[in-house]
Amino acid sequence: MTDNEHHYCVCMTPADLSPEDQKRLQSHRAALLKAARWSNGDIITVKFLEGPPQLQNRVQEVAEEWTAPGMANLTLDFRDDGPADIRIAFQQGNGSWSYLGTMCRQLQEPRPTMNYGWLTDNSPDDEVRRVVLHEFGHALGLIHEHQNPQGGIQWKIAAVTKDLSGPPNNWNDATIQNNIFKKYPLPTSLQLTSIRSR
Repeated sequence: MTDNEHHYCVCMTPADLSPEDQKRLQSHRAALLKAARWSNGDIITVKFLEGPPQLQNRVQEVAEEWTAPGMANLTLDFRDDGPADIRIAFQQGNGSWSYLGTMCRQLQEPRPTMNYGWLTDNSPDDEVRRVVLHEFGHALGLIHEHQNPQGGIQWKIAAVTKDLSGPPNNWNDATIQNNIFKKYPLPTSLQLTSIRSR
């Protein structure tokens, strides 16, 4: 949907890319929302509000890729009880989404701060990995790369609008504008941070 065929979404880890593309990616930077930034070394508590144990284990395993050496300098502390920063639901039909970074702390318990609206026990591993890495990227404070003012994507606006206004999204024009075409201002609201391959 863009004119730039070499665009990479850096909400994902680089492990999925070829060695050539990993080299290219080393010069890329992800945009982190300053107002939602965790501090280096923070311990982020995470709890599942529902969901089958096997699916919970798969989500946790993938989410922890973000805390591998060379990635985010944070710890994800998965727990069964008590309060938690990130609270995960599996509300089918409610989309897959996450609050950005520390904004999750503004929602009172027991409201979810992250949802996986189409993942089930039967979801293939590559789909679980793609969706979980994406949403946990947001939970760590990363915005969509296409909203980075330095991203330079040349959108085919009519095609994107047509696609997102129909099923399964059924978004109105304001939602499409806010989630796809709106850019965050620089330099006050964003910090550009390197994404390194493991």
